[in-house]
Amino acid sequence: MHVITKNGGHGVGTGVVVGKDLVATNCHILANANGVNITKFGDSYVPVSLKADWKHDLCILRFQYVDLIPVELGDSENLKYEQAMFSIGFPGGPPKPLTTFGKIKALYPLDDSQVVRTSASFVMGASGSPVFDSDGKLIAISTFKSPGQGAYYYNIPVKWVKALLAAPESTETTSLKTTESPFWDALDENRPYFMRVVLPYQNSKWDDLNTIAQAWVKAESRSAEAHYYLGVAQDKLGKTEQAKQTFAQTLQLHPQHPATLFALGLIAQREDNQQELNRLKMAMKEVNNDVLTEFNQALNPTVETTVNNGVSSSVQAK
Repeated sequence: MHVITKNGGHGVGTGVVVGKDLVATNCHILANANGVNITKFGDSYVPVSLKADWKHDLCILRFQYVDLIPVELGDSENLKYEQAMFSIGFPGGPPKPLTTFGKIKALYPLDDSQVVRTSASFVMGASGSPVFDSDGKLIAISTFKSPGQGAYYYNIPVKWVKALLAAPESTETTSLKTTESPFWDALDENRPYFMRVVLPYQNSKWDDLNTIAQAWVKAESRSAEAHYYLGVAQDKLGKTEQAKQTFAQTLQLHPQHPATLFALGLIAQREDNQQELNRLKMAMKEVNNDVLTEFNQALNPTVETTVNNGVSSSVQAK
């Protein structure tokens, strides 16, 4: 996907065919652009209209005579942590697509669905890339990432694609102009809590993390992620027993929450509780062998392993 920016520059992105002559992508790729087109075997096609969900950073472009086979839409509401996935995109605008493989690392409830964090990386030009499950069904669209090394990759759910597809044709427009920003580009106090824990978590400001996580738990008492971050803050502040109780609440909400099992395992190791450590290792293995492998590496002092549940100090569109 090629875009002429409002300043006359050239931008690139990726799209996925979700219906006859319909291509879904991220709105931030084309917002306020002077033009956009897609290419198929060297031929260029200009959209005739689009539907836009600017808040959720999702746009569906309508073309004529593109004649591409749509992907099969999957389900983003029953995904599991550590579930295998893969993504296909055009990072950097190469002539051939790049396929990356990974796993689902976290799920963040937002509005009527959930933002999906995966371990599959993407860079400039890969915004709008389709994310598939192991059956090849579309489950999400790559949207934004955290900066720097050890970045985390966030994807908007296919449920929002289905909703926009079902929106009436009267909502279609030919304008790329907007004054709206996507949810992830809002002021910090207006961002979802899973983004607001970023700065204190990355910078080891545990009192700040504790304050935000408490507010998160109060606002979303059924969120396993909220309880997880509160437990992390409590543990880092030396409130180990309180942290263990909070982590127990996380596991009540999500019995196989990998990061929580990991955190409790580190506490058990620290307390030299071998029986609890063995139990938690078995629980990690039941989730995925890779989780247990990463944990064992973390226990090895000769191996430097950074454990993060998927936050960073800021986000970048890609």
